[in-house]
Amino acid sequence: MINYVYQLVSPQFFSVKLDDVDIDGKVVVRPRYMSICHADQRYYQGNRDIKILSQKLPMALIHECSGEVLEDRSGRFKPGQPVVMIPNMPKRHSNYIYENYDEQSIFLSSTADGFMREFVDMPVDRVIPCDGIPMDIACICEFYSVAVHAVNRLINFAHQQRETIAIWGDGSLAYVIASALKVKNPESKIIVIGRNSRKLSRFSFVNKTYLSYSLPSDLQFDHAFECAGGEGSYDAINNIINYIKPQGTVVLMGVSENQVAINTRLLLEKGLTVVGSSRSGKKDFEEAVDLMRTQRIRRRLGSIIFEDKPVSSIDDIHRVFTTDLNTPFKTVFNWRL
Repeated sequence: MINYVYQLVSPQFFSVKLDDVDIDGKVVVRPRYMSICHADQRYYQGNRDIKILSQKLPMALIHECSGEVLEDRSGRFKPGQPVVMIPNMPKRHSNYIYENYDEQSIFLSSTADGFMREFVDMPVDRVIPCDGIPMDIACICEFYSVAVHAVNRLINFAHQQRETIAIWGDGSLAYVIASALKVKNPESKIIVIGRNSRKLSRFSFVNKTYLSYSLPSDLQFDHAFECAGGEGSYDAINNIINYIKPQGTVVLMGVSENQVAINTRLLLEKGLTVVGSSRSGKKDFEEAVDLMRTQRIRRRLGSIIFEDKPVSSIDDIHRVFTTDLNTPFKTVFNWRL
């Protein structure tokens, strides 16, 4: 079966590859809605080390996608059924290592072509039905599952004193963390610290928001998520170390291309636990889909989505990546290629 794959060949340059795909034993899905991730944007803009770009490209971008089933010979899915697809492809099972951290796992749009294709052939266990969830919201299920995974890791590692949990950052990652935390740990007081008052105004469902440059001197919290990333990682991590209570757990989620210096002396004095959290696995996806079936979660997630015009050409692909640079949270679009 011939497939059209839209690959990024070099920063801001796409080409179309024709693939002869063996769909035997696979679920064939037609992508319908996609969302742009910061990782996609870094590849598109060329904001990665040249050595990494030369190893990764050419490659189709996008790992956040919802679609509809075209064919499934296993009989598990019906033609036309709405689904979300798990971009993480594990090669083995471990009782100790999550599939999203296994070095042998393949991640679509990082170590293999992502979802910018005419159709996607997926293993049956990497496809999850999302009936009842609007496709434009379902396409950020992968993103929401990352938040679910991170919250689960905090729950697994953190001690039981969870009166106040802080989230450092005011972007889309901080927002979905707050949304998942509100559902999964409702007894905790959630505070969000950011730099942009307009973004912070979207966090109306948390207990308190602060601007990072005007924090109260007596601020304290039990545990924290770092969702700043980039150049903001240094300040975010060290401020968390300063304000967190002893023996708290810090979940690091923000990606930085540069090494970040942290106050190890104070980290050790307080006996902190630092947990790195990235991506997600099948269980996280399943839980995310279940949560997204509730109207409250869909409404919250919908409030950070900006839907751009449909993509029907390569020129349109360039347009949505440009649009995303000026979108405060998530950019989604209807895929018609």
